[in-house]
Order: sequence, then structure tokens, then C-alpha cells
Amino acid sequence: MRVEVLTGQALEAALDDVARLRIAVFRAFPYLYDGDFDYERGYLQTYRDSPGAVLVGAFDADRLVGAATGTPMEDHAEDFAGAFAGTGYDLSEVFYCAESVLLPAYRGRGIGHRFFDLREAHGRTLNRRYSTFCGVVRPADHPLRPEGYAPLDPFWRKRGYAPLDGAVAAFRWKDIDRDAETAKSLQFWIRAL
Repeated sequence: MRVEVLTGQALEAALDDVARLRIAVFRAFPYLYDGDFDYERGYLQTYRDSPGAVLVGAFDADRLVGAATGTPMEDHAEDFAGAFAGTGYDLSEVFYCAESVLLPAYRGRGIGHRFFDLREAHGRTLNRRYSTFCGVVRPADHPLRPEGYAPLDPFWRKRGYAPLDGAVAAFRWKDIDRDAETAKSLQFWIRAL
């Protein structure tokens, strides 16, 4: 196993594999995402276009088995400016840690911490004062919640993140048990860098 930072051409070369990972990993609870490869390729264009983007890849030999991305927050201003309105944070001081996806067989090895370490370090090189991410909010009694499901809140808190009051974004996607897209709430978490 190796975990490394990819930027530029190496980042771009890995994006189709990141799309496949997003579809596979986000299919599980709590995201329940019924992914589409063409949509994913378009979504990941942000990482091709942003000179401040980073991709942290986890590799088993040459196979990408996990990935975590990040960009300056203003690269996502269209999606997130509303969620941050009234919070007192200047988007130009915030680094956005986007997806963090890892195949189940590779979990529990410290890779999630490494993903955050390397993205936060990248944010610091961009002179960002804060790091943020968002996670989908699902009801405790959701019918597809697996028995024994443990949310990642304790992991995030251990890393110094806390929910940012009032900072909730709304996104739409098709769940695996639905015929059409529905709106989802995503809570932002934040910490100082």
C-alpha cells in the first residue's frame, strides 16, 4: 500500500478511477448514490480546472483503491456560498476537503487519517486558515440504514472538526431505491488549520 499526493497530469490521469471509486463507495449508506459515470466525469472537471486542486490516492500496487480530493473553497462557491452565508467565514480562507472514498477491504489501516493529513497540508501551502468538508444527513430511522451502522462523527471530531452551525448545503442525486433524484442536506464541518 502507498498513499501519495497527485497534482497536475498525475491527478488528471487518475480521475476516471476516482469516478469509479465514487460510484462504488457512495452506493453504500449513508449516501446511497446511484452513480452515473458520465455525470462523475463532468463533476470531477473541477479538479482538472483548479490549479489549487489536490488528489490523494491510495494504491495497492498500481490499483487505485481509495482517493480524497480537495480544492480552494472558492472553486465551489456556486455550490456552497449559500451554505456559508452568515457564518463569518471568508471562502478565500477555506480549503474544501471534498470526497474521501476507500474500498471497504482497505479500511481500518489509518488511510482515512492520511487522506486528511495530506489534504490539510496542501491547504496550508495555499495559505488557507480553515479546512472544511460536508457529510450527508440521514434520519436515524432511515429504512436502508444497516444494522450496526456507525457514523464517522467520532473520527471527524478526533481530527478537530466540528459541525458549523447553520452551514447546510442542499444537493440532489438519485438514491439506489428511487426512480428520480431527491434533495439531500449536507452538513458542513470545519476546523482551523
